[in-house]
Amino acid sequence: MSHRLTVRGVIAAALAFCSAAASAAQPVASVPELDLSRYAGQWHEIAHLPMFFQRQCVGDITARYSLDGTGSIGVLNACRTKDGSMDQSQGVARPVEGHPGRLEVRFAPDWLSWLPAVWADYWVIALDPDYQWAMVGEPGRDYLWILSREPSMDRALFEQLKAKAEGMGYDLSPLVMAAPLK
Repeated sequence: MSHRLTVRGVIAAALAFCSAAASAAQPVASVPELDLSRYAGQWHEIAHLPMFFQRQCVGDITARYSLDGTGSIGVLNACRTKDGSMDQSQGVARPVEGHPGRLEVRFAPDWLSWLPAVWADYWVIALDPDYQWAMVGEPGRDYLWILSREPSMDRALFEQLKAKAEGMGYDLSPLVMAAPLK
């Protein structure tokens, strides 16, 4: 009798734990409004979750967004590498219909743009009302960038953004710091 009770207790505890873990994280949500003309321009990366295409970057990581007048957004990512040279990658972004805070971005050649797999989610998930900082992620929680118009960020603001990301279920233990905090 006690063995059956123990098994039931373990199962109940496991179910409660799984349920609590699933409900603890808020869903990843994009901002309800994004003025692309204000978002355009240069951003400095403060921190990011590790990703393959940024493995060579050691500092001075920037993203520049430019509007082309056709609804497409030019993307120029740049960073300093270990040998001191600058690495650049050009891409394009497009708005997601009906979701102002969501873009899709690709760095593949134009002739591959018809393939859905070359487009990646780029969701602005937190944004300063004055467009001085932004946090970008995606629904799978694999990618995250904390961006600033300045090459550094206030430590208290950075901690607030980290807490917001963790509240959405992001694991920030591997977070890479790309710029200094004040």
